[in-house]
Amino acid sequence: MSMLSNLDLIRRVPLFSVLTPAQAESVASAVVKKRFKRGELIVEQGKKTNALFIVLSGRARVMTADSRGREVILATLQQGDYIGEMSLIDNGPHSASVRAEVQTDVLVLGQPEFARCLPENTSMAYAVMKGLVQRLRHADRQIESLALMDVYGRVARTLLEFASVGRDGLLSIREKISRQDVAKMVGASREMVSRVMKDLEERGLIETREDGSLVIKERLDSLAS
Repeated sequence: MSMLSNLDLIRRVPLFSVLTPAQAESVASAVVKKRFKRGELIVEQGKKTNALFIVLSGRARVMTADSRGREVILATLQQGDYIGEMSLIDNGPHSASVRAEVQTDVLVLGQPEFARCLPENTSMAYAVMKGLVQRLRHADRQIESLALMDVYGRVARTLLEFASVGRDGLLSIREKISRQDVAKMVGASREMVSRVMKDLEERGLIETREDGSLVIKERLDSLAS
């Protein structure tokens, strides 16, 4: 990352791909590169940072917790994703915490520069608005799952959301995902999720490989619909 200029990094971020050359130069001069270690908080629920954080590399999880410390994982952020725009728009505190799941590099853009970019570039404003709509749709799906699906359906939907088709043509989850993490995503106990995952394996709906990756079979769709 140290070999690339801020302008090079800006051009790699989808959100900034719509900027004019002059705007890109302005943003590049304003952003700061920052590295977060595994487990380190990028933003904290209930606090303000007055900045936009754009993920360059690594992976982070968005999560919220109640007064008793029970956590729910709301989303996973990867390269190109960004956080903090809601607080910059309404000047409110962060509605959730974001923690680095592995070593994660981000670009940090301050509120003044972010506020200047939006009115100057309608395409960027539209991109931010589109991102907010996508998050709202994802939240709607989570609410639907919690209200209408049993644990089997919620686990199946979560696994399908994490899966992608690999070079071997199989739908799979290559990053190892723990039962505890799945439990935090679906609002169930780890023990319940372990029983559900074991049953799904016994029924041939999922298959765990030696390398820890998880192969998803087509029939799993029926549980998530």
